[in-house]
Amino acid sequence: MPDLKEHYHYMINKPYGYLSQFVNNGPKKNSKKLLGELADFPEGIMAIGRLDEKSEGLLLLTTNGKTSSNIRSKKVEKEYYAQVDGEITSEAIELLKNGVEIGFDGKKYQTLPCEVKKIETPNFPERSRKIRDDRHGPTSWVSITLREGKFRQVRKMTSAVKFPTLRLVRVRIGDIHLNDMKVGEVKASDDFSA
Repeated sequence: MPDLKEHYHYMINKPYGYLSQFVNNGPKKNSKKLLGELADFPEGIMAIGRLDEKSEGLLLLTTNGKTSSNIRSKKVEKEYYAQVDGEITSEAIELLKNGVEIGFDGKKYQTLPCEVKKIETPNFPERSRKIRDDRHGPTSWVSITLREGKFRQVRKMTSAVKFPTLRLVRVRIGDIHLNDMKVGEVKASDDFSA
């Protein structure tokens, strides 16, 4: 029998400093910014996957658990732009492409092969919390496209090749792009699985 309940779907350009959740069950309940502060969302809304507090960019929300499961699966690519500390080398990019060993849940985990390329500095707005300046050495940007999503995976991957991530922005989930959405902007959307 088809699901007759009407579902709601949103795209957000998640700002730096927000948790990808609507209720804070952590110890510092009043000090954390939550997604519910960005708009008036319907009951039962959930983030599809997460971006950690220091990460920015495209985040999809839905009231449909089936849609959430489909998008979180390995069938759907997620693309991130990472600003890293230093001028990333072609050797480091090759290591990232082939998979690197990271820590996950107290165990070692080998990341799957993925797409990685060095890119020009993207035209993102200034972040609310300043990133260190050029006096501390050069930085560079890479695009990393994954089909998996372990906790803080991109950050752990770039650290594993000795180029720690300074800024991380998710720019694409499947065929859905961040494009020119403003920081903190929320857009209602059609069903993402259509």
